[in-house]
Amino acid sequence: MKIDQIHFYVENASQWRNWFVSQMGFQSVASPHRNQNTVMEVVKSGEAVFVLYAAENENSPIADYLQNHPPGVAAVTFHVPQLAQKLSNFLTPDVTLLQPLQKMETEKGCLRWCQILGVTGLIHTLVERQGITPLLPSQPKWVEKSPPETESSSGLFFTGIDHLVLNVARGALTPTVQWYEKVFGWQRKQAFSIETPRSGLHSQVLVDPDGEVQFPINEPSSDNSQIQEFIDYNRGAGIQHLALSTSDVATTTIKLKERGISFLSVPNTYYTELKERFSELPLTEPEWEKIKQAQVLVDCEAPDLTASVRRNPLLLQIFTKPIFAEPTFFFELIERRDRAQGFGEGNFRALFEAIEREQFDSSL
Repeated sequence: MKIDQIHFYVENASQWRNWFVSQMGFQSVASPHRNQNTVMEVVKSGEAVFVLYAAENENSPIADYLQNHPPGVAAVTFHVPQLAQKLSNFLTPDVTLLQPLQKMETEKGCLRWCQILGVTGLIHTLVERQGITPLLPSQPKWVEKSPPETESSSGLFFTGIDHLVLNVARGALTPTVQWYEKVFGWQRKQAFSIETPRSGLHSQVLVDPDGEVQFPINEPSSDNSQIQEFIDYNRGAGIQHLALSTSDVATTTIKLKERGISFLSVPNTYYTELKERFSELPLTEPEWEKIKQAQVLVDCEAPDLTASVRRNPLLLQIFTKPIFAEPTFFFELIERRDRAQGFGEGNFRALFEAIEREQFDSSL
């Protein structure tokens, strides 16, 4: 299993298409499409495909969604090999089937899909693609367009999606984790708790053992947690952030800042403490200075001594400020060196504290 598409419900699809292209370096890869009082746009960078939906009038299901939630991620599509054979594993008594398994054959490929409702209300479409298939099962003629010769079809900065993070209400972490374990067969990986003088959270990372999905789930451990703030503004559980993979996070961050993207700030003391935590970071002095300039977070995992060549796994991360008006959804930029596997608990604490500073500053 792997992430096939992310579906954003927004107030103006063309405006956000332009934002992703001009600010984030994505490419527009399909002509605007209208269906059932809804307009749709598609942007792409590497393997990251985002479908942007907006209502044309109050009869659109997007209008109904936006009456109950702020703009954000409403649906996630997963590619599932051998979907027909595996479908019975997904259809447990805990699952609401929104669309039964369907099949579409074209001259160049075959598309199978179904749709279920996640335990938190997140819509999951399950697809199997063979050959060349439509972007969306519901739009058989809507295919990816070829970019102009002067453009890159892969986008400027990002290669794909590293992981998604789901926030749930206090007390809902365990049943949500159990639902994804039972329905999708995902397994628990890393778990940690973060407590500060002001708030805290509990987090459990889930992974698909046979695929590429990484899916941390967070719950607040205090009433004033920034996870609770997300749930209050989102009016329920939802996707808090999405991590985009890049081969050079420091350079990408600097270029995005030049394009107008705002990031959470990191105090200079973070880098002083980082040097104290890790006496020998596998970074050259120019790399270190560039990382400090970009305010990228760094986490060094234990060296892999079993490899024929010594590896020093390094996790580099930075987080944007929320992209919508409400303090809900934001992006993470991530670079994994030497096959780093973790999620940077130390970095996550730094993120948590940075968001708390934003909360405090905005309340003044």
